Amino acid sequence: MDLLLPVVVIVLALTATTAAGEASLHDRNLQGTVAFASVGRAHYAFDIYSLPLQPLLQFSSSSLDGLEEEVRTDGESVNYNGQFLSGPGLHTLAAKLNINTTSRPLESVMAYVSERGGFAEVFLNIYFHGGTSFLSEKVEGEDARREALERGMSAMDSVTINLGSLMHGESGEGEGSFLSMQDRPNMAGDDMVYVSTRRPSRKSRKSWAAVYATSVRTGQTRRLTPRGIADFSPAVSPSGEWIAVASEGPRGWQGEIHDLETDLYIFRASDGSDRRLLLKHGGWPSWADENTLFFHRQAEDGWWSVYRVSIFSNSSAERITPPGVHAFTPAASRTGPWLAVATRRPDSEYRHIEMFDLVKKEFIEVTRLVSPHSHHYNPFVSSERIGYHRCRGGDFNQKVPVLEHLRSPLPHISLFRIDGTFPSFSPDGSKIVYIPNIEFSGVYVIRLDGSDRRKIFSGSAFGTAWDWKRGVVYTSAGPGFETVRATVNIIAIYNADKEDNSEISYKTLTKVDNNAFPSPSPDGKFVVFRSGRSGYKNLYIMDAEQGEDGGLWQLTEGPWTDTMCNWSPDGEWIAFASDRDNPGSGSFAMYFVHPNGTGLHRVLNSSTAGRVNHPWFSPDSKSLVFTSDYAGVSAEPISVPHQFQPYGEIFMAKVDGSDVRRLTHNAYEDGTPSWGRVVLDPSDLAGEGENVKCDFDDDSWLQTTNREAQGSMKC
Repeated sequence: MDLLLPVVVIVLALTATTAAGEASLHDRNLQGTVAFASVGRAHYAFDIYSLPLQPLLQFSSSSLDGLEEEVRTDGESVNYNGQFLSGPGLHTLAAKLNINTTSRPLESVMAYVSERGGFAEVFLNIYFHGGTSFLSEKVEGEDARREALERGMSAMDSVTINLGSLMHGESGEGEGSFLSMQDRPNMAGDDMVYVSTRRPSRKSRKSWAAVYATSVRTGQTRRLTPRGIADFSPAVSPSGEWIAVASEGPRGWQGEIHDLETDLYIFRASDGSDRRLLLKHGGWPSWADENTLFFHRQAEDGWWSVYRVSIFSNSSAERITPPGVHAFTPAASRTGPWLAVATRRPDSEYRHIEMFDLVKKEFIEVTRLVSPHSHHYNPFVSSERIGYHRCRGGDFNQKVPVLEHLRSPLPHISLFRIDGTFPSFSPDGSKIVYIPNIEFSGVYVIRLDGSDRRKIFSGSAFGTAWDWKRGVVYTSAGPGFETVRATVNIIAIYNADKEDNSEISYKTLTKVDNNAFPSPSPDGKFVVFRSGRSGYKNLYIMDAEQGEDGGLWQLTEGPWTDTMCNWSPDGEWIAFASDRDNPGSGSFAMYFVHPNGTGLHRVLNSSTAGRVNHPWFSPDSKSLVFTSDYAGVSAEPISVPHQFQPYGEIFMAKVDGSDVRRLTHNAYEDGTPSWGRVVLDPSDLAGEGENVKCDFDDDSWLQTTNREAQGSMKC
């Protein structure tokens, strides 16, 4: 059945997301709710904190007594990648906002990224003298700390704005997409400089990340990165004349997920001109003065370290931090001989912020002194304070919602991140079944608004699907990502849509080896699934009620992996992901086949080395939602918590592979999407969820011993 030649082959053209493509999608009146998972993101709960520099620099028992973090953001959504701003542009900003700095003198301005609006965008917090910080007093106990936060917020004299309120379009390139990721903000003269994914790349597996500048005075936005190039982590020189970036350069992204092996470039902040390669292999640049840049890279001995290079000389880079500790994401002081860095030490389970004295060549502890049991990320500094972000934990009395609303680029498509993975909708769209976390046990059902969470299965499971006719939930019972001979079975969970769990019953439908990713036919009579029983992971169809005992048919056959199958609601097609083009390479394309084994063809692929996974049909069978690496990565992976595959984003397309549309823009691994028929209004969310626990992992590939680091060396 699998020997038919492909009859349709479409390699994604990312330029399909043009205005014409959008109009086509809109005309077809796509509607419903798309739910998906992001690795760990639901539990980040990031806020930005800072500490005073002077006690840390003195570093004595008396100077550190009473040292307390000051929280700089308000506990709304996630807030991260802060930057203290300075320079004449602040006066332009104040004038733009009609702020009288004579009567309300500025104390400080901080730019940062927040996802409170449903996507990652730049915000500015403007603080005035005479106000109170969110928390600047020493308090003991969670309740007392929360009360102090509430008092501080009510007394704080500040203004918060988002960059979008200042923008009035993009010069030279058309408008672009404002539903995009913004990251790493800074200021150069009267311009806000930042990374954005607002313009699609012309090629698949090419990052959309580029540096843009928005004039505070006029609101006009211009692109500083050349088309066809991806830039990350911009840093502005003290004069505001130059920008340094970590760039993929002409080489492009080659599938790296740990060290992107970017190069350092510099160019003029005014218009991107005089762009030149500074050095090979470097990331996260930070200026100490007009001639000195610090940056990070993974050294040949396996340890991530900070280096120094002179801009306008031919000197080679000098390693600054020693082996034996990972040091990265540097922030250089412009007022003293020291750096702020994030570290991972062999004797610590946590990422911490430390200072490094450039004269004494020694580290000074920072965050371990005040919050030892949290991960801390991406330091930034001013002449008086050192800032960073971490999970807020119990600092704000909040819960992690089961469903988090994201802004959607399509007017009748609601987009939600679930606190879990493998969501699927009931036939009427009123409920969602999902796995809370692939590393933990259980299958749960919630109402569409996120309320009434019930466990319907207690064992280890992955993958879910809801029968269209009989109200049965199917899942794979057993460990995920195992070999073909591992014991994983398809089970049916009956009466999962009932309010009373006492009516729930179970039936095992398969018998041998590794069976996963069940998807029922629309008439409820059959189930397609992936099985390793032949020695390879191929697709099979079995009777939905009796399982293998009622009949079993092999749908695909070959020495490759066919997986992640989904049966279209109209019954015509089964979509699946396959590595048959290059078995064992890790590259997957999307294929279609009729349930009778005819019509096999490839619908979408992401070049010869890319991934198109987890296809799911729309309720009308005319479109698909899926996850892919089409847009590469959007940020340096070391700057965020652990992501297995940081290139994963959610896309949508017609069933013929045309009209491809990117739905998510972030630095996380997004995956396992599904599509329900009911449009969920975010105002209808129940707001239920768990307390903030900060139970996410730091980058597991940051080895913490010299022996392990040596094992990760590149040959």
